[in-house]
Order: sequence, then structure tokens, then C-alpha cells
Amino acid sequence: MKVTVGGSLKLAFRPWVEGLEHIPAEGPAILASNHLSFSDSFFLPAVLDRKVTFIAKAEYFNTPGVKGRLTAAFFKGVGQLPVDRSGARGAGEAAIKSGIEVLERGELFGIYPEGTRSPDGRLYRGKPGGLARVALATSAPVIPVAMIDTEKIQPPGKVMPKLMRPGIRIGEPLDFTRYQGMEHDRFVLRAVTDEVMYEIMKLSGQEYVDMYATAMKRQIAEAAKAEKEAGKAAKAALAQAEKEQAAKEKEQAAGEQAERDRSAERPDGR
Repeated sequence: MKVTVGGSLKLAFRPWVEGLEHIPAEGPAILASNHLSFSDSFFLPAVLDRKVTFIAKAEYFNTPGVKGRLTAAFFKGVGQLPVDRSGARGAGEAAIKSGIEVLERGELFGIYPEGTRSPDGRLYRGKPGGLARVALATSAPVIPVAMIDTEKIQPPGKVMPKLMRPGIRIGEPLDFTRYQGMEHDRFVLRAVTDEVMYEIMKLSGQEYVDMYATAMKRQIAEAAKAEKEAGKAAKAALAQAEKEQAAKEKEQAAGEQAERDRSAERPDGR
């Protein structure tokens, strides 16, 4: 990854980095980043000397076909961990367990607290389950990371990236050992998550939205569906109006023709 893909990314896109000194040379740490693009999981590991293990959705590993096999081979090759998201609670527990195992090996664990990519470039509320529970269970420091402009390089749905220079800002490690043993207290989990998100916001300069990105995506999808249905209804109404107008014009033309026929039958032509 670092020699081939990572080297090519750095050569082609020339990402700038601030705060590399905050990444420990050894030992466990959690990299908590905002999530703007699919390419985030490539740019961040590419600029670090150490390996970063991310959680990846299981679809990347079990999609059929040639493309699916190539994708699975790539993600396995770079050490990413598949998590089945079909059952929300089961998926969350699997992600937490996987993160803890990575950190217990003394490695870097990457996580996106928002849980999904931002739909509009803004920073959304962090989900308290994964990040906070892993941090409190392992006592590993949490290092906030801000990806800059990666959504402009590869917007959602776009296959070919745009050549431009992204940025990565790495903040100072956050210590949450004061909450040791409180990983099942939902108020503590929320406090830890919010503190991390606040640091990410300061690093990224993004507008913060106090709602989950998944909820915003649902709203956007529902609005798009409603707009589509409204468009279909408007087209149907227009078609019906045109049909009624055509029938009216036809009826009027028939009446005018009948009047001309009756006039032609009168002796005086009137």
C-alpha cells in the first residue's frame, strides 16, 4: 500500500500535512477523523510511516464478480477489517471488538466517529458507541484528524478523481483515562465523543451540524423522492390538462364544422 498506491497518491496529489509529530512512533493510538470521501482511507495511511487499520463495510469483501474480487483482495491486502452492518447492534459490537484487538497489538486504529461520509461537506454529530468505548476500554490516546478538500477530489458517486491537493491536519492526542471503567455510562460516552468532535471541528474548520449524518442522508433521500413524485404528479396533471384541452378543441371544431354544413344546406347560404 505505502510503496505502490501510497507513493503514487503522494506523487500525483501532493497532500500537505500538519501535525505529524503528534503520531507516536510506536504503541497504540486511535485516529479519529472526519469523513468526506472514500479516498480518506487512502490519503491518511499514505502520509504516515505506520500502518493504520480501519473498519471497512463487509460489502467490500463479499461483492461478486471480477471487480468485487479485486476490491476484496485490495482491502484484505492492506489489512482492513470487514464488519457486517446488516444488524446494527451486532455490527457495532464487532467493530468495537476489532478495534480493541488492533490496539492491544500496539497498532494504530482508524475510525470515523460520524459513522458515514458527510453528505454535504459539513461535520456531523459523532456516534458515541464505537470511538468512546474503544478508547475507554484500552486507555489508548485519541488523536483527532481533519481531512481537508478530499470531497472535492472524489465526490460521492464519482469514479475518476480530480487532481488537486488535499490536506491533513493532525491534532494533539486526547487522554480519556480519567473515565477509565466508565465505558458503559452513556453520558460519559457522549462527553468523550463530543470532545473529540469539537477538536476535529477546530482542525477542519467545518460547519458543525448537531444531528447524525445518517439522519441527514435519510432526509435528503426522502426530499429527493418527494421531489421526484411531485414531478411525476405535475407531469401527469399537465398531460391530463393537455388531453382535456385537445378534447375541448376537437369538440369545438366539430361544432363549427356542423354549423358550416348547416349553413351550406340553406337556400340563401346563411
